[in-house]
Amino acid sequence: MYTLSVNLGLRAYPIALVNGATAEFGTFIRSRLPQAQRALIVSDTNTAPIGQQVKESLGSVGISAVLATVPAGEESKSLAQLAQLYDVLHELKADRTTPVIAVGGGVVGDLGGFAAATYNRGLPLLMVPTSLLAMVDSSVGGKTGINHPGGKNLIGAFHQPVGVWIDIAHLAALPPREFRSGLAEVVKYGVSLDAEFFSYLEANVEAILARDPPTLFRIISRSCRLKADVVEKDEREETGLRAVLNYGHTFAHAFETVSGYGVWLHGEAVAVGMVCASRLAERLSLIDGEVTQRQIDLLERFLLPRYPQPDWSPDELLAVMQRDKKAQAGKLRFVLPTRLGEVRLVSDVPESLVRAVLEKQ
Repeated sequence: MYTLSVNLGLRAYPIALVNGATAEFGTFIRSRLPQAQRALIVSDTNTAPIGQQVKESLGSVGISAVLATVPAGEESKSLAQLAQLYDVLHELKADRTTPVIAVGGGVVGDLGGFAAATYNRGLPLLMVPTSLLAMVDSSVGGKTGINHPGGKNLIGAFHQPVGVWIDIAHLAALPPREFRSGLAEVVKYGVSLDAEFFSYLEANVEAILARDPPTLFRIISRSCRLKADVVEKDEREETGLRAVLNYGHTFAHAFETVSGYGVWLHGEAVAVGMVCASRLAERLSLIDGEVTQRQIDLLERFLLPRYPQPDWSPDELLAVMQRDKKAQAGKLRFVLPTRLGEVRLVSDVPESLVRAVLEKQ
């Protein structure tokens, strides 16, 4: 086991990285929650078998658990599915020692996490991410939420987990498209926070795509450490520092909303969003074209999309972006690169430049 910490004072928690050790999860949770007697496990239809393994592991340490399964896909981040989880928690007689354990990708983590954040004004949360995207990004940092028809993640709360359990063995069965989607978030860390890490990704594409375990440990642990460093300094997005983690996401959330949730995987939308953000930075003379081209080349090697769909309406995309959480009074703000390994939040970006980026690819 390799462990790193998210240092948030009383809300500090460990991130454990293991390989093929789901049976040991019960011991991990018992060390974090010695009073727990029962738990709710949330999975989706794809990760339910792993959820069952987690349930058995909890039983070995005297914790009884109920496994609730939601349909796989972005559509499950909804008020309807949230209400069903509340019903299960009520039947379980959940109290503030009853953990919610999210076993799955980003959708399960966001949904289960929001249920934990809001039921009884807060239950303990443990993350067991099973997708690469969830391992490197959404399981760490305390963001939870569901979607609204008008925008992605518009309903949510900050609620830090008490622990994150990352078992890279789950990646062996992850569909190739899902695996590649997670790589977009890995690339994001290189562009926004660590140029040396970006170069490492460029030099190790084949090993990454082959899911070589030591290489996976390297990219997952580095991604988690980079995110943890930012979260420790700006837990609730109050100073603006945490915005660097949203590189490419203003465009990406608009793509997901306009195309319909689930048409593109989140990482696919982020890949295109990063290219658009980098093109926008070029138009604002923040970077030269080489920075953008290196991103395009790496994303292409990871078999990820790089360009918006031509039938998407720029007007609709812009309307969604104006409701983005980073916007202020309808004025557009974007996280943009200033060099490889560094980004910053740029305010009051002219709509004409954004439109030009969307229309010319």
